[in-house]
Amino acid sequence: MNSSQITRKGYLFIVSGPSGVGKTVLCNAIVNRFAPDVVYSISTTSRAPRGGETNGQEYFFCAAEEFEKAIERDEFAEWAFVHGNYYGTPRQFLVDNLDAGRHVILNIDVQGAMKIREKFPESIMIFILPPTFDALESRIRKRNMDSEHSLRHRLENARKELDYRDHYRYTVINDDLNAAIGELTSIFAEYVEKRQAEQPAVK
Repeated sequence: MNSSQITRKGYLFIVSGPSGVGKTVLCNAIVNRFAPDVVYSISTTSRAPRGGETNGQEYFFCAAEEFEKAIERDEFAEWAFVHGNYYGTPRQFLVDNLDAGRHVILNIDVQGAMKIREKFPESIMIFILPPTFDALESRIRKRNMDSEHSLRHRLENARKELDYRDHYRYTVINDDLNAAIGELTSIFAEYVEKRQAEQPAVK
């Protein structure tokens, strides 16, 4: 049966927004607040592990050939080839956690989010906005160590991603971090408490 035809016990939360808007910090705050009811989606990649990374924690690591075979078997809810490496969201990881009653948070770009929504149409879509584009540019410049050309490319992509915000059910402006965490927490609490009222606690 197709994923779109099933009502699952857990909710899939898709969080998107331009680079530098603070998605990772916000998502980590939510996982820390709601664990074990909310878990982070773990992507699969063909790139080599970096220092300190452990298979099954930051990523599921595999060879490019293995990734390509998984594509042929339609094992990814979405995937992309970026800077010479494959990255994808394993469908079974999502299904297993959602069916177990856990809620999954997926921090992903807008293109990947649209693909995920096609297969999981009940997803809760949340877009993180900067207070202004100038503020976003300032954040990106402060953390970016690349060339001016690379920075301009990143800013151009950010403008394109902002055009997708109307595709999302919720928007959260990350101006004050604590306020943004509070707003995001309220959104998650609504759905987590709804499911808790409907079913036994997650084991």
